[in-house]
Amino acid sequence: MTEKINISSKEHTEFIDITSRVQSAVYESGVTSGMCLIYIPHTTAGVTINENSDPDVQRDLIKELEKIVPWNDDFAHFEGNSAAHLKATICGFSELIPIENGKLDMGIWQAIYFAEFDGPRNRNFILKIFGV
Repeated sequence: MTEKINISSKEHTEFIDITSRVQSAVYESGVTSGMCLIYIPHTTAGVTINENSDPDVQRDLIKELEKIVPWNDDFAHFEGNSAAHLKATICGFSELIPIENGKLDMGIWQAIYFAEFDGPRNRNFILKIFGV
């Protein structure tokens, strides 16, 4: 099963928890044992898995990524969003998560985050859910 899910970011840079949307798609697919691929078809957004308990983790990620790749750093790219491209590349564009007993087989503190680096925008992500 393949599904494209729309998402809207509200901030220039933000991590949006998409775990429940992905889990719902897994449940609706009927797959009880398999894999879930999450793919971001954008060059200035990514996906990551990280802690879901303390929102300071997302704030710290944003703060440190800005230190590593500051928005204004004399980039040559004419659109002015080179930092977003670099941050998305660092973050990555896909995650592969096992499915067991119809649920994402993730750690208790883990969540899936859509990582926006050039918002606010209307975006989407693609899920590919398959049984094994």
